[in-house]
Amino acid sequence: MSILVNKKTRVLVQGITGREGSFHTGQMLEFGTKIVGGVTPGKGGQEVHGVKVYNNVKEAVAATQANATIVFVPAPFCKAAIFEAADAGLPLIVALTEGIPTQDMIDAVNYVKERRLRLIGPNCPGITTPYEAKLGFMPNNIFKKGEVGVISRSGTLTYEIIYELTQVGIGQSTCIGIGGDPILGSTFVELLPDFNADPQTKTVVMLGEIGGSDEEVAAEYIATKMKKPVIAFISGRTAPEGKRMGHAGAIISGSFGTAQSKVSALTAAGVPIAETTNAIPEMVKHVLQRS
Repeated sequence: MSILVNKKTRVLVQGITGREGSFHTGQMLEFGTKIVGGVTPGKGGQEVHGVKVYNNVKEAVAATQANATIVFVPAPFCKAAIFEAADAGLPLIVALTEGIPTQDMIDAVNYVKERRLRLIGPNCPGITTPYEAKLGFMPNNIFKKGEVGVISRSGTLTYEIIYELTQVGIGQSTCIGIGGDPILGSTFVELLPDFNADPQTKTVVMLGEIGGSDEEVAAEYIATKMKKPVIAFISGRTAPEGKRMGHAGAIISGSFGTAQSKVSALTAAGVPIAETTNAIPEMVKHVLQRS
């Protein structure tokens, strides 16, 4: 099994006729993703990589029975694209776009959650179940099917860890980049229960970073409800004090959101913390051997 996406997931691509949408549609198809339609207003009837384009999401869902969408839409229009997908009742919406205004995301996240749908992102690399479905732009050649769930706030670091696991023969169940913005569609604590319930996933690698409280909240869930072992890495532990770093979500207030507060919370929850990314594969091997 896997979480959220698999070979049966029927995917729409919003913004399919744009440069990024067109290119990554080709990559996702090559990976094996079942892309059943694209959406670009005014471009209905065209085809991109053999995928039919529709003028709006409701029309596309009615014609294709899609149950997921990925949004390749510029930041000023992304809120409207997410609303349109939610109005069509799509259970999974993946928004990759960077630079969406914070108020737009507050509105979009609330709109999606009120309808009991799932939003991944924004400013993220998406979600991949190896060689079943990829909704995003993680590189095609880094994966191996297996038993390790990967969930990350970082983009590039996600690819690095997946590749390092694959290099030593450790496969993945599902890999999710949740994004690095202050307002996210889904947080660690909202996605860990899915891995917890997935029989294929034997352990989870959680990649956090400085700023926000997602890791501390996740630590509480792990301590009280998580049945699968979790291994964590927190990036930004050597960030200079007082210097603004990386993602918009990397905001520290006093001692809250610091690397040390996250490490302390996770350690208290019994989560082993990797000192370096290179240490993660061996830590995962050790956990899998014991399970």
